[in-house]
Formats: sequence, C-alpha cells, structure tokens
Amino acid sequence: MMTSAGGKIQSPANGTGHSDMEYGEAEMDFNWDEYLEELGATAAPHTSFKHVELSLQSSFQPGMKLEVANKTCPDTYWVATIITTCGQLLLLRFCGYGDDRKADFWCDVMTAELHPVGWCTQNNKRLQPPEAIKEKHSDWTEFLIKELTGSRTAPTNLLEGPLRGKNTVDLIVSGCVLEIRDACEPCVYWAARVQRNVGGRLCLSYIGLDDPAHFIWIFYLDTRLRPLGWAKENQFPMEPPTELRDMKSSEEWTEALEKATAEALKKPLPLEVFKDHADLRKHSFRTGMKLEMVTPREPFHICPASVTKVYNEYYFQVTVDDMTAEATPRSVVCHADSPAILPVQWCLKNGVGLEKPRGFQSQDFDWADYLKYSGTEAAPEACFLNASVSRGFCKDTWLEAVNPLQPAEFCVARITQVKGQLLWLRFEGLSKPLADCIVDVESMDIFPVGWCEANSYPLTAIRKAVCQSQKKIAVVQPEKQSIPSPMENIPLDLCQSVTMDTGSVNGKYCCSQIFINHRCFSGPYLNKGRIAELPQTVGPGKCTLVLKEVLTMLINSAYKPARVLRELQLVEDPKWNCLEETLKAKYKGKSYRSSVRIVRLAEQVSDFCRTVCVRLQCCPNLFGPTLVSDNCPENCSIYTKTKYTYYYGKRRKVGRPSLAESTQDGDTAKSSRRRKKRKTIFVQKKRRSSVVGYNNTESPQDSDYFYEDDDDDSVSEEGSSSEPHEEAPPRSYMDVSRRGRPRRSITQRRVTHPGTTDQSPLRRTTRSHSYTHNQPSGHACTKPDHTEEEEARLVLERNPLEWSVSDVVDFIMSTDCASLAKIFQEQDIDGQALLLLTLPTVQECMDLKLGPAIKLCHQIERVKVAFYSQYAN
Repeated sequence: MMTSAGGKIQSPANGTGHSDMEYGEAEMDFNWDEYLEELGATAAPHTSFKHVELSLQSSFQPGMKLEVANKTCPDTYWVATIITTCGQLLLLRFCGYGDDRKADFWCDVMTAELHPVGWCTQNNKRLQPPEAIKEKHSDWTEFLIKELTGSRTAPTNLLEGPLRGKNTVDLIVSGCVLEIRDACEPCVYWAARVQRNVGGRLCLSYIGLDDPAHFIWIFYLDTRLRPLGWAKENQFPMEPPTELRDMKSSEEWTEALEKATAEALKKPLPLEVFKDHADLRKHSFRTGMKLEMVTPREPFHICPASVTKVYNEYYFQVTVDDMTAEATPRSVVCHADSPAILPVQWCLKNGVGLEKPRGFQSQDFDWADYLKYSGTEAAPEACFLNASVSRGFCKDTWLEAVNPLQPAEFCVARITQVKGQLLWLRFEGLSKPLADCIVDVESMDIFPVGWCEANSYPLTAIRKAVCQSQKKIAVVQPEKQSIPSPMENIPLDLCQSVTMDTGSVNGKYCCSQIFINHRCFSGPYLNKGRIAELPQTVGPGKCTLVLKEVLTMLINSAYKPARVLRELQLVEDPKWNCLEETLKAKYKGKSYRSSVRIVRLAEQVSDFCRTVCVRLQCCPNLFGPTLVSDNCPENCSIYTKTKYTYYYGKRRKVGRPSLAESTQDGDTAKSSRRRKKRKTIFVQKKRRSSVVGYNNTESPQDSDYFYEDDDDDSVSEEGSSSEPHEEAPPRSYMDVSRRGRPRRSITQRRVTHPGTTDQSPLRRTTRSHSYTHNQPSGHACTKPDHTEEEEARLVLERNPLEWSVSDVVDFIMSTDCASLAKIFQEQDIDGQALLLLTLPTVQECMDLKLGPAIKLCHQIERVKVAFYSQYAN
C-alpha cells in the first residue's frame, strides 16, 4: 500500500534561506474565500473526501442498544435503540415499539441519563417498559433476551468519563499507543506512539525511537494501523521497522516495547477508533504480472511495473521496472484495493503519457512488444478497482494537499487533470516548483478547502502574497508617517514588522499592547465564540496600525460585519487627532468598505477603545490598553445581551440615540430630524414583517434591524447597493394560532419601578419587532423617569416539548427560515429535538453555511427563551 514516507516536523521553508517569521505572517493572512473569489475559482466538494467525511462521524452507530431513563415513570429505565445520530444528539426508540416512529425522541449524550446495557442489573435499578406499550407483551424478560441477542451495546467509555460524547477521531489523544504494519514486510508489526492528532492525521513515533527525524504521518483510517495487541492475537511477529532495526540492539528494542505496552494497557485506545477501517479483500495477482503504477515516493509519473512477490492472499509486492545495471529496486507493498496501481494500457486509454522503463532501448514503448520481450503477462483488469470513479472531483477546483516530499507540510493545490480515479495536482506557494503530483481519489493525503484552518494546522501560503506584503511594509518613509500603509494584512506584532523612524517608535504615535479581554461581555453585535478565538494581545506598534488590526478583528467577529462597520463610522470626537483608514467587511458573499477615523496619539487610544465598545454596546473593557483578569470592573458578566444593552447602553448617552430614546433638553434639531427619519423606516419595516405570526425578542441577529435599509451612503458595497433581505412567507397569524402553535403576543411586557404608575404610556424598544398598532405616534418617545423600555416576546400556547414534527415545521415556515422547513421534515425533528439544537449541530447536520445557520439558531433561541420563561418552572 502506498503511504507517506516519514519526515521531519518542521515549518515549510522548502529548503530556502528565508526565515519562518518572514513567511509566517503571510500564512496567517491567507484566506481561502478571498483567494478563490479573486481567481473566480471553486473548491472541490467536501463530499469527495471520503476519509474526512468518516472522521466527522459520531462514535455511536445506528442499531446500538443502551439503557435510558424513562421520563414517564421516575426511577425506572428501559432499553432503547439508536436510530440515527447528529453530532452529540441521538435519536432513540424504546424497544417494543417495533417500526413505530411516533415515540422516537432525541437526547443529548452530554446531558441525558444514558447507560450501557447491563447497567441496571449491576446497580439494582428497575427495568420497566413505557406505559404506552406495557400491555404489548406478556413476558418482557423473554422479549429482551431475543432483542439483545446478537446486538451491540453502546460502549461504556462513550457514555461516561472523559471520552463521553466524543467523535471517533477525538478518541485518539497524544500518548496513545497502537501497532503499525512494517512498510516493507506486511506480516511484521511494531508499536508506535501518537505524538499529535491533527483532525485524524496522526504523527507517530516508533516505540524505542523518539528522534523527530523518524516520525511518520499517517491518517488514522490507514489499514496499516491496528490496536495494541492485534499482532499477538493474530500470531504476527513484533519487530522494529526494517530500515531502523540496526539503530539499537535487540534487547533495547524489546525493553522499550515492554515498557510502552505496560503503560498503554492502563489506558487503552478505544476499539471504536478502528470501526471504520476497510476490510481487505483477497487479491488475484501472481508473480511476474505486469501493470502500470504511479511511481512511489515521488508521484510525478506513471510507469510500467511488475508483481515481484506474493506474500499471502492479501498482500503482494510491486516493483517499478528498471533495466539499468546499477538499478536500485523501487518497491511498495500493495493489497487489492491499493490506490495508484493500474491495469496495462490504462495510460493509452486515458490519453496520459507512460514513462518507459529506465534502460529500455526502444524509442517508443509498446505494451505488446514489451510483454513479448519480457515473456510476461498483463494483470487482468478484474484484479483492479473500478478505474473510472472520480468521486466528484473536477478540473480547476482547489483543495489542500500534503507535499509528497515533506509529509509535514500542507499546500494549496489546484486540480489540473482528472483521469479516471487519478488527479493531477499543481502545488502553489512552494519556493521550488514541483511537477504536477499524481494522487488517487481515495488518497488520504488530500483534504477539502479549510481543513487546515479548522484543525489549527499551518497551510503554506502563496509566495506571491508574501513578497508583496514585505515590499509594502518597506516603503513606509519616516517623513510620511501620517499616511497609512496600503498594506491590508497587518501582522500582530506591528513594531517588529513596520519601518518607522526612531522618534516615533517610543513617542506619541506608538501605543503599547492592546488587550482583547475574552471574558468581557461581547454585546449584541459581536459573536462571543469568535471573540474567544482572537489573540489576547495586538501590538505594540503605530497607533493607527494596531487599532486598525483590532477593528478588523472585531468586524470579522460580528454576526453581521457590515453592521459593525457602519457603527464604527459613527465613532468620532472633535478632540481627537485622527487619521482615516479604509476598513472592509464581507457579508452574504458581498464586500463592503468604509472610511473609519482612528486616533493617532497614544494618549487618546484608551478613550478611543472605550468609545468604540460603548458604540458596539459591549463591555467598555472588551478591548483596550487595560488587561482584565477574572473580574471585570464593570461587572459585565451578570448581564445578558438584552439586559446589558439597557442598563449600560441607556445609562450613558453616548453616540447616536436609538429609536426609542426620549428627546433630551438640548438635543439639536439635527438629532430630531434623524430620529424622525428612522421612525419612518421603522414603520415600513414593521409593516413588512407583520405577516409573521411571532414576535422577535432582542438578539444578535436582529440587532441591526432598523438600519438595514437606512439611506446611508457612507458604507459602499462592492458589486451591490444594499444587503440582501429575505422576505417572510405570507403565513397568517390565525393559521398558526389555530393549530395550537405559538401565537403572536399583541401586548408588551412593562417593567415599572416603585413610584411609577401602570398608566404610563408605553415605549417601544429599539430592537423589538413588535409595536402596538393603536398607539399614537406621539407616544413613541416618553421621558425615561416614568417607565423603562418595553420588550416584546414570543408567547407559546403549548409546551414545545409536546410539539410534533409537523408543529416544528409549521413554526419554521412562519419565520424567515421557511426555506429550511423541508430539512426539519426530512430529519423528523420534533419539539424535543428542536430545543437541543445548537449552532455547531445545525451547521454539521443540516449542512448550512454560517449565515443561514445563525439565522435559524436565532429562531430556535426564541423558542428556548419562551420555553424557559413559561414552562421550565
């Protein structure tokens, strides 16, 4: 079988004299979306990478049995079968229901009370069938014996302990020991320790040899890997690798193996890791047969090869034909399903050049003459896999691939040819260009776009981008400090990379580090999860460059980046010494750009950061020169996205007043005009959304509701004039209410303080979609000392735990996510399953992009909030 050779773990410098720092910045700045958009290219479909798809599957398998708490009868349990999985969610059916799907229910592995079969017996717990089927069988003991005979129970370690709920690939942790087949001797195995697990791609060290020069990279689904003890169980010898055997004495190898085995058996690698390993089929090759093969170790050509040895019914050896006197055999161990072995005449049929054997005298290579000359036969086509399967790969699509000469390096690659089951890849970003690399569609060394980023592994960026960035930094002249660098991708440590005069490095134009305090409240616009992924510090460096980098990070961390960009435009103070910088945002496939004023002086940085935070309605200490450890001075941890906006944002009248704010004495006529304008916009938006039968509470998704269509030309869109909107389906409120589904609340919750009266006129909230129709327009603004901001909320007529699949579909149809209702119908998601859905599971199981997934999760969160407020108690 063809596998990646061992290689040193090093940064991909590709043998050049450039340092890692010089190229590291460009690698961080490489963005697949921007790169593909610039080229007008597309990525290879994720579904084409079979090994990656398998690595993302749950460790639980349909058909597994487990014991589940019976909610209808406390302190009792019953056996259930796993119907399907969705991330850490399991769809279960109690045994006894047969094929009846009505009682299927979802549960979360991390929170539900689940146990392996036999747990109740061991812990003296009562097994009792649900009431609905209690009379179905007279002898439930006999029924369970028949039901469980030959079935497979869910593993204990996946239901409790540190491995609970983990995916298969996550079960492999550093330090685990497994067995690996020798690359040259298929019947010999040796133990190896996991040094690193990158999304299922394992870096292994042979037991007894910890030199990084001999580490190997291999995907966990490779058939060379077996669980510890497998060789002994199947009576195969345990010997060090052939090429490394002479590096130590036999006693040293044996001692190292015994020590490692004893330690590993204390915490063995779960057998679930190997559940997706393909079973080898028997081959039909005989010694002397000829075939075509991609050259091993340097896969740039296809050449004639011969079967030189048959080990057993599963393995055989193939050697590249070489007729030179000093030929060194280039052999590889194969099995019936090995990639990159092809039948005779494959190249001719597919219009691909076949490299003639070394030392072959004739100018032209012809298989008929060659077989007659060598006195051999061609391997029958029945010996090979289907040689025409392309698995959906297309020419000129892009992917990420392992550099065949440096297995630790991942490169940007483009498919230049697709012939049958072979792909020709052109690697980008290498200092020394390689010929197009030939890989099989089943190769475990190719990965979809974004795989490295998802697994926090470096991807060798395009060299052209590196050179341009370095040149742009170098041209910054000392006398032109006030002019911003045209560089778009700014490294985090700005003082080390940007050329500045000595007078400003430690002077008033250079600021210290800016801290991003991940624990502080992120407000309604910024995604808490994305904020947590940002670096803790940026800088030190030139004020405008450091702050531009921070603001760019905030824009990219927003639910709707264009909205945050618009808010940043309004951050200004006449006392500041500012410089205009152009910032960009991308949302729903469209690009936006705008000029934002950024302070130049170090003494104004703190005030600027605080003002930006207030503008974005987040904690004033979210970012700035001050590091917040555990407890924020603002005590922002106690607030929710709704409450914090009121108590903090309304307490300090900073920035543009919201729609519902009252008119203060001294407000300018300009402010009044602005409010009047937005009021009109609000009514128009209200009218458009009134067809939806539910109220929307404040959330990150609707926080920019009133400004989407605002006549503001300060944010320009590249290629479009405004952000796209999705109209809600014309579904009437009465339709939904009649079915017992959530109804629209036509009243508003009113919060009063002692001393206030209930007769105070209502106010409408800035972010509420609900507005009382009969309320006079003159009541839109009232004095804040009479009553606080009112918030509309979703009111449910029935507990969502009782919703059927059709009820859930009705609810989704009545929202702006109506196009996704079909998915809920197909996946049989009822009310219980709906309440368990989160953003990661929605993205993974429904295959949605981030934008639609967030929009859908917003609607689900509304149901959750209403459920907790109405039924949880």
